[in-house]
Parts: sequence; C-alpha cells; structure tokens
Amino acid sequence: MALHIIKLSVGSESLEDLAAWQKERLRDMKEKGKKPEMVHVTRQMPKRADEVLDGGSIYWVIKGWIVARQKLLELRPMKRDGIPHCGLVYDKKIIPVQWQPRRAFQGWRYLDPKDAPPDREAGGLDELPETVRMELSALGLL
Repeated sequence: MALHIIKLSVGSESLEDLAAWQKERLRDMKEKGKKPEMVHVTRQMPKRADEVLDGGSIYWVIKGWIVARQKLLELRPMKRDGIPHCGLVYDKKIIPVQWQPRRAFQGWRYLDPKDAPPDREAGGLDELPETVRMELSALGLL
C-alpha cells in the first residue's frame, strides 16, 4: 500500500510560485547539460522506502495548506560533504489537491493515504485566483 511524504514548500507564496520555481530549475538544469529532474535533498532516508515507492507522492504545504502533490519516483542515496543524504526524486507534473490545513513542522513526515487530501477537480471555486482562495480559506469560508 502506498505511503506518502508531506513537506513544507519553504519560500513559496502560492502553488503558482512553486510551479514557476520548479519550471525555472528544470530549465537551468537543461541549459547546464544536466538531466532535468526534480530532486529534494533531505538528511534522512525514509525507513519505509518500499511503501513510499509503491505509488506514494510528495505533498506540498504552502502557507499552512496542503495544496498539491507530485508522484515520488525514486529515493536516491547521496552524499553532501561526505555526509549521507537522500534525494527524493519526484515527477515534474504538479497535481493540485483539495486544500487541507496543516501546521508547520520541520523536515518531512509520512502521510497516511487515508489522511491525504483528494486530487482537485477543475472548475468551480478552482477558477478563483489562488490568493483569493487562500484568503477565503483562512476566513473559514471555503
């Protein structure tokens, strides 16, 4: 059964901001002749790697809300300054999810599938600009 990872998107102001940052990063990699892939480097290798790689995603928290996910593709052992790290390799496609509040935390956490928000359907309130949706959500109106 799939197990997910949840992570704060530090520095992102919105989902559009995260998407633009990722697009720019992929473009830079391509220009430098590197393989364009999304990798988040973290200190800890997930101990439940088999479950995470069995269809798991990385869920992004922005400004106190889970807003999107990206499918996890690989957990890559790596070293930085001789210290073991883990590269969370994830798909380039960002999948918006129904917003769910989440308090700040450090690092990453496991996210059980039963607690993960469902993918968001296009249309309706999703047509509102993200900043308006964030303000309405913060007021408890969404």
